[in-house]
Parts: sequence; C-alpha cells; structure tokens
Amino acid sequence: MSSGPELTRQSTADAAERDYFDENPPPPALDKHTALARDFINHHAAAGRRVVLVTSGGTTVPLERQTVRFIDNFSAGTRGATSAEYFLETGYAVIFLHRQFSLLPYSRHYSHATDCFLDFLHEGPNGSVVANEEYREKMLMVLRKYNSARDKNLLLTLPFVTITDYLFVLRAIAQLMRPLGPTGLLYLAAAVSDFFVPPERMVEHKIQSTNAADPKVSAKQTVEEEEEAFDNFDSSPAVPRSKRLIVDLDPVPKFLKNLVDGWAPEGMIVSFKLETDPEILVHKAQYSLTRYQHHLVIGNLLSTRKWEVVFVAPGQPDMWIRVPRHRRKKTITGIENMVGVAASGGDIAEKPLDPNDLPEGEPEMEIESLIIPAVEEMHTNHIKNAKGQT
Repeated sequence: MSSGPELTRQSTADAAERDYFDENPPPPALDKHTALARDFINHHAAAGRRVVLVTSGGTTVPLERQTVRFIDNFSAGTRGATSAEYFLETGYAVIFLHRQFSLLPYSRHYSHATDCFLDFLHEGPNGSVVANEEYREKMLMVLRKYNSARDKNLLLTLPFVTITDYLFVLRAIAQLMRPLGPTGLLYLAAAVSDFFVPPERMVEHKIQSTNAADPKVSAKQTVEEEEEAFDNFDSSPAVPRSKRLIVDLDPVPKFLKNLVDGWAPEGMIVSFKLETDPEILVHKAQYSLTRYQHHLVIGNLLSTRKWEVVFVAPGQPDMWIRVPRHRRKKTITGIENMVGVAASGGDIAEKPLDPNDLPEGEPEMEIESLIIPAVEEMHTNHIKNAKGQT
C-alpha cells in the first residue's frame, strides 16, 4: 500500500494533470488522430503483434494565441526516426508521433542531407525521373523498406507542433494502448519542452517590438524613442524595461509518472535523458528512473549521442552501448589509438567518453541499430515477467 507522502504526491500529480488538460485547448485534429490510432492498435492487437509508440522531434512553446513567435529546441527528430526504422525491422508495428516537418522514417535519408534532394536525381529518356547511379542502390533499398511498411500497415505517422498538442495526443494514444498490456511499448524520444505560457497569460495577437501600432503614439515620438533606446547599438542596460520582451514561463506539469500509474500501467516505458555535462549524466538518468518509475531511462550526452548511450534500469547495473571499434572512422591524424576508443575496456566503460577522443565526423553505423535490439530484449523479459514466466 502506498504511504502517506506517496499518496500526496500522486494526488498532486493527478490534480496537475487535470488542471492542465482542463485549461489548455485540445488540438483540432485530436479526434482524427485518436481514431486512426485506435484502428491501428486494434488491427495489430488482433494479429498478436507488438506495438510501439515512438515520439520524436521537439515541441514548440507558443508566445501568442495566433502564433508568430514561439520557443523551440534543436531537435530534428533523428533519434526517433532512426529508431522507428529499426523497430519496424524487428517486427513491431510503429505509431510515430512526430513534430510536424521533422525527420520521418525512410525519407530521413534524403530530407536531412546537406545536398538538395533533387541533386540525387536526373532527367532520363522521354522525360522520366531517374536516380543517379551512385545513389540508386541505396535509394531502392530504402524505397522497398518504406513500401513494405506502408503496404503491411505497420507504420502510422501522426504530427504535433506545440507542447500542448503533444501531451494531448500522447495521453490519448497511451490510454488506447492499455488493452495491449505488457506487449505495448512506449519509446519517448521526443524533446519535450519543460516550460510553457499558460493560456490565460498568452496574448491574442503578435507581440509588437515597438509601440508604433498604438494609435495614441505619434510616428515621430516612436522614432525618437527608438533612436534614444538603441543609440550606439547598445541595447542593454540602456533599453527601458518597457521595451524589452520579458517571457514569464510556467513549468510543464510532470506527467511521465502518470504513464505508469494510469495511462499505460502495464506497457513497458522507455524515456530519454539528454545532458551536456558528463559529470551528471548517470546521476540525472538514475534520478529520472526513481522519480518517474519507468522501466528504462536512456541517458545520452549532446556531444556524443551518436556514439554512445547508457541504459539505466531498476535492479540492473548501468549498461553502456557504444559503436564498436571496427565501425568507427579513422581520425584525420590517422592515430590508431584514437579510433574506436569507445569500445576499449577499463574505466572508460563506466563513464562517458571524452568527445575530444572521438574520430572526426559521424560513426559508420547508426547507434540505434544497437539500441533497439537491446530494448527489444528488455521488452521480451518485461512481457515474460508480466505473464509470470521464467
């Protein structure tokens, strides 16, 4: 039975959840997305197939109701889109909840390239469009995988934009996955905003950078004030407070534990912890594990996220997953001991890599090809434990 403090924390979380969803408007497409997800889940549940919800990309924080300005983060959705492909290869049906216009499974191979997509193509005989010879083999392979996932109805893509969009759809899909029991998997790779502007404090129209729109202020007065405020291009501290944009944000209520307690209580839940300070990475991942009681927290550093991650799970030693030595590129210097350093033994296996020791460029293999099989194995054990198997 839960203790007094635990019950108090739970009731507080429940109240925060209720208030958030009562006070913020649902996205216009919520009913449509919910219906699509329900049909998708029911179809694959009837087939006995595992279903994973992969969240991907960053959430925006609008500053106006008719949004012109918003706060965003750097996430392009690489981790989520790549992971979705490997889940599909492993046999999962994938609901891909992604930031609109972020990377998508399969098309990511070309939409995120430094070259324009059209640079991969040329005009063939009779006005046909033909892939360039050097890209043809890979493009055909990607196209076949995409067509297979589409034709077998194994991939459902649902977009979001704002933090509120994301939370509404996440809650709806997680609740729809409850009948899946332990065979459902939630892989929360989206970069979710920690702060937002409550609707009662959000202005209706675009925030003005000057008072020129005020009919009570003359154009001459506005120009004089601007020239005075920004003289010598020194906007601080000479700029009056009235001309600064002060953004007052509230913390987004922490709903991650609610996934365990109410939204999807039997499914396996995987969340991510991104940090920039290697000294606190494992500690913060362990803290998240304790606080939200998920089944796995995957910790990664901004500077080395494509080279290594750490699995933090209850009752298990921390497990580092790294791109092996033989799949790493040579450094520009050609110094052999700088190649594949992540695969070496010793103390380095217990702490994050030093990004200065890594080779130039990106790994030759995608680390998600190592992450997803490890997650699948943990999910298999989760299902066995839930069914009382050994």
